[in-house]
Amino acid sequence: MIVLQGKSVYKDVCIGKISFYKRQESIIKRIHVTDVEAEVARFQDAKAKGVAQLGELHEQMIQTVGEADAAIFEIHQMMLEDLDYCDSIENIIRTQEVNTEYAVGITADNFSDMFLAMDDEYMRGRAADVKDVSERLIRILSGQDTRKQTTTSNDKYIVAADDLAPSETVQLDKSKVLGFILQKGSSSSHTAILARSMGIPAIIGLGENLSEEYDGVACIVDGFTGQVYIEPDQATLEELQKKKADSDAKKELLQTLKGKENVTIDGTKINIYANIGSPADVAKVFANDAGGIGLFRSEFLYLENSDFPTEEQQFLAYKQVAENMAGKKVIIRTLDIGADKQADYFNLDHEDNPALGYRAIRICLTQPEIFKTQLRALYRAACFGNISIMYPMITSVEEVRKIKEIVAEVKTELKEEGVPFKEDVETGIMIETPAAALISDELAKEVDFFSIGTNDLTQYTLAIDRQNQKLEPFSNTHHKAVLKLIQMAAENAHKEGIWIGICGELGADTELTETFLRMGIDELSVSAGLVLQVRNQVRSIDLNK
Repeated sequence: MIVLQGKSVYKDVCIGKISFYKRQESIIKRIHVTDVEAEVARFQDAKAKGVAQLGELHEQMIQTVGEADAAIFEIHQMMLEDLDYCDSIENIIRTQEVNTEYAVGITADNFSDMFLAMDDEYMRGRAADVKDVSERLIRILSGQDTRKQTTTSNDKYIVAADDLAPSETVQLDKSKVLGFILQKGSSSSHTAILARSMGIPAIIGLGENLSEEYDGVACIVDGFTGQVYIEPDQATLEELQKKKADSDAKKELLQTLKGKENVTIDGTKINIYANIGSPADVAKVFANDAGGIGLFRSEFLYLENSDFPTEEQQFLAYKQVAENMAGKKVIIRTLDIGADKQADYFNLDHEDNPALGYRAIRICLTQPEIFKTQLRALYRAACFGNISIMYPMITSVEEVRKIKEIVAEVKTELKEEGVPFKEDVETGIMIETPAAALISDELAKEVDFFSIGTNDLTQYTLAIDRQNQKLEPFSNTHHKAVLKLIQMAAENAHKEGIWIGICGELGADTELTETFLRMGIDELSVSAGLVLQVRNQVRSIDLNK
């Protein structure tokens, strides 16, 4: 038996045979061409086919994992149509009089190297996307089937690979895939996000010890420990079979909690809501019996567009969610672009420390025309349901008061235009900076609620870049400093009679559920698939003990 250790992306157990992902290798030869314009036309035709294929993949993924996680294929479409990328290919064809395949390959290498040389981790991650898009073009040009699934097994299998591009992950027959085991990868990669959304056990970072010689070999993936057992012995097999059975039984048991209250043994109640990234995610909210939406990430509208979304686009998206939720609370966070979330058309400058830079409310307050468009859409949509508005990255009372001034201007303009809108909308702020937590007594006088973004609060409190994989061993999400800031914000919220929730990943950490309840946290908003798990934990707690 061989045991490999990696990092888990999704916690579950699967047992089966390994099937190494076999890519169709494209051998690129440099060929001299005499009719360069005909070759450019070949490129344009292949590009059009690639854009169409990516559009189909995008629609397919919306049905599978929702709009937010499917957005990668729209990003790939934009890459394929990027003027610099296309100009490079056409220029190489014309100046070097070479075939399109060769021009695409050279451009892919050049652009990939350029991205890898950047300081920003998000931009470095785009190197793999350029390679993926370029490989699609080359396959189209060479007549290969870009949709072909290439694994060695016809039965259910555990997919093994060095890494998987998003387009490769989505094209696998998920009814046959038991799990993923990858040599490389990161927990914040697009592939990891898609794997979690699909609910497929996955372990990344196994290194070169995961070799193709194990193709077809029996294997157990333990997503709870991050271990992979190759050719497990009988004792290990029996132990992990029991672990899987226990995991399956717990999932079934959680289903019985649908319709039950989020109440502790001693009678303390808490709201458990779901985080979503697009209107398509509302189905997951209902399927997992969440009481409302505690975080609607509105930036999906900006990330999936090639230009600023119009007021009408935004209004229709917010209205759809509000109507579907039929009176249940929908908390919409205003634009949170910047740092690791980039949209080219914002033309944001390169920053040495983007997480500490020009992002979120800072963009909105310095470019009020963008902010006003979103606020108009939000206040109009509020007529159709129970919408609350939440502002991210707040660090001062002055920022909140400036927001109020802009809101007042928006309301005045809507009134003058005779456009229907809801006058009295609940508004809150995210406590995700130490500054906000430390002055939460003052901020509580300005708003109707707080929601704690624990991901950024932890990052800023511990001075740790959460995108940097090397720092993961130093990132202690249970750090006393983080918990003290949360408690301070909770106490100050309640002194002013406002409610406080948690919408960051820590809200789903069941080891801290009782701690949060004892702090007086009123609401936890988590990934939809974790709602019942948190409910189960709440119902097991007795605060009188």
